[in-house]
Amino acid sequence: MKHQYFIARQKHIALDGLAPAPIDIAYTDVGSGDPLILMHGIPTWSFLYHQVIDRLSESYRVIAPDFIGHGSSDKRDGLDRSLLAQRDMISAFMDALSVSKATLIGHDTGGGVALIMGVENADRVDQLVLSNIVAYDSWPIDDMIQVGHPGWAKKSNDEIRDFLVGGFDDGLSRKDQLTPEFVNGIVAPYTTDEGKVSLIRNASSLNTNHTTMLIGRHQQIKAKTLLVWGEDDPWQSIADGEKLASEIPDATLVRVQNASHWIPQDAPDDWLVHVLPFLSQ
Repeated sequence: MKHQYFIARQKHIALDGLAPAPIDIAYTDVGSGDPLILMHGIPTWSFLYHQVIDRLSESYRVIAPDFIGHGSSDKRDGLDRSLLAQRDMISAFMDALSVSKATLIGHDTGGGVALIMGVENADRVDQLVLSNIVAYDSWPIDDMIQVGHPGWAKKSNDEIRDFLVGGFDDGLSRKDQLTPEFVNGIVAPYTTDEGKVSLIRNASSLNTNHTTMLIGRHQQIKAKTLLVWGEDDPWQSIADGEKLASEIPDATLVRVQNASHWIPQDAPDDWLVHVLPFLSQ
């Protein structure tokens, strides 16, 4: 699926109470049934899930928002984009859509948000599916720390694109999945003048304290939890997945071989093979 089509079917909603002015959130909402909320990370957006959304929507209501400052959502300066701010946005977003409780599916920083909600907002969480998420103190990676420097605003849009594309090789083990649709889709929101600055603000908002505050509290998670982890991930290692699985009560960890960080794109069929049976239990 090309990102232009993906964007064309997105909806928009203005959320009050999160900032001095309403925040515009773009999201996909397809299918019917029990709700799933798919949460992406950095430097991606909900397009990360473009290969699995329609297949999930055959049995579920699939809701995939773009985080504040990401994708087609509000990119204005002055908006908090931290994990805690994104958690507050997801809670307000669920209220606005009259979704009292949902299965949260999280990747990278989106998984960090899901983890926070599993601990602190348990009443909103039905089940958890976590894939190569940020946790503990093993993030942010050096590249994202660099991007968070305001001086990156002086770089050209082409330089930003080259930087983002340069990380795809490590993030995907199956090179046939490094398609033009994926590459062009992921970088599109961040290679405009506004998008470039928003990416910098997103990176500067990464706060390890928001995951280290959960250390010793993962045992409080009550939601049934599945971890589907690409073994080749050089950034969020399988060791973190193993540790989380040992700390979250009755969690199941699935190791996916020949898959790296962006597993919904890298190994969508393998990911679905494990996620769909879990959801139907």
